[in-house]
Amino acid sequence: MNNEVERPPYGEGRNALMSAVMRIVATKGLRGVTYRAVASDAGVNHNLINHHFGSLEDLLTATMERAVERAIENTELALFADLDERYADALTASVDSEPEVHLFQFEMLLEARRHPERRESSRRLYDNYVKSVQDALRRRGMEANDALCSAIFAAMDGLMLQFLTIGDPAKIKAAVIEVGKLVASNLEEAPQANDSHHMPLRT
Repeated sequence: MNNEVERPPYGEGRNALMSAVMRIVATKGLRGVTYRAVASDAGVNHNLINHHFGSLEDLLTATMERAVERAIENTELALFADLDERYADALTASVDSEPEVHLFQFEMLLEARRHPERRESSRRLYDNYVKSVQDALRRRGMEANDALCSAIFAAMDGLMLQFLTIGDPAKIKAAVIEVGKLVASNLEEAPQANDSHHMPLRT
């Protein structure tokens, strides 16, 4: 009798393992991430972790990168520049549908404080988000420097942490809209004449 767990196709096996890590971290924290726990949740043999990623640490790094990709893909960046009621609804719906994706990221960021070797992946996470904010604004004919985009992301990041831990979507929605008003005011008042390299704020 063959007791081996049947291996899923290569891509599906990788995705199953990364999804399992996100679910485990969201419910049990990083201490819950073991070879046995991840394999059991993913429904695969634990040997597949080393087969696909090389180590549990590399699996965590890959999962972090995938979590960022999914979060950016699912947060309606086409609506981002407006930061209005439609965007607030889309954002909270996205976070509510996959809370484990966002909880995993927050857990990994906190872990980076305790483990310096993980700080580079955390730095890349923030860089990716700030760039996504800047790109979304540019697509709407607005130009914002890195500092402003970092501030915008920090505001939204904090609000999503509140949403995940406390709830109260109505309060979060109102706050997102207020951030939008502040961003619009900042961009409209930014001097353009003195910097020929800046794109126009509106097209």
